[in-house]
Amino acid sequence: MRRMCLVIAVLSLASLGLPALASAAPTVSFTLRAVPIPGFPHTGNILGAGTDARLELRIAGSEYFDSPPPLIGARFYAPTGVVLHTAGFVTCPEEALTARGPEACPRASRAGPVGSLLGSVTFAGERIDEIGELVSFFRPGGGFDYYAIGHTPVEVEALATGRLMRIAPSGGYGIEEEEFIPLIATVPEGPDASVRSISGTFGGALRTHGLTVYYLRLPKTCPAAGFPLKFEAIFAEAGDPSKPESVTAFDKAPCPPR
Repeated sequence: MRRMCLVIAVLSLASLGLPALASAAPTVSFTLRAVPIPGFPHTGNILGAGTDARLELRIAGSEYFDSPPPLIGARFYAPTGVVLHTAGFVTCPEEALTARGPEACPRASRAGPVGSLLGSVTFAGERIDEIGELVSFFRPGGGFDYYAIGHTPVEVEALATGRLMRIAPSGGYGIEEEEFIPLIATVPEGPDASVRSISGTFGGALRTHGLTVYYLRLPKTCPAAGFPLKFEAIFAEAGDPSKPESVTAFDKAPCPPR
């Protein structure tokens, strides 16, 4: 099964990248917003509240067949104070996704509504857009797996695997999401697929023994400058995974209104 790293993670706005020249790296920008969890009141962009995370990721470049280089990995860093609670959530094993795709997973293991993605593939000798769907699942041990499905102009099914974990606080960050992906070939001996954009909402909540548990919860306090956010995209330079090329984007998420 071919697998694709379409990253995902969680929270806010703007970016830092390098100019998209033929000899330069692609540019990366993202926004991540705390949004309400459907069916659970008093959630979303509220200090200390449970939340889903709405991601908008954009990649621009023309270094690889007039498109960005293939994305082979990513790391996202969320602020210190974000509470991660993974126990009790239904998960879908990677082996099941690899063998049978999303149909193998319990409905309760989905980590949000179906998202969307835009990529570049080679078809009939041309580099053209591929629009697809992105389905997210809670991963055993914590984190999300992302299954991408594209139908036109080529059939693509790709799995991004990763982990979401607490880290020792540093630089204002306390949560890391890391995603992994091999290259995705779209035609025999042809260029691999590129990612241009990803949109999706991730997270969730459950009620158990009379209590509500949130997968993600915002910090109880917010720095005056806003929540710090960082995203590191890792590309295969010229399509060669042995030559990883990193582009880092930073952002500050505005503090929730009081």
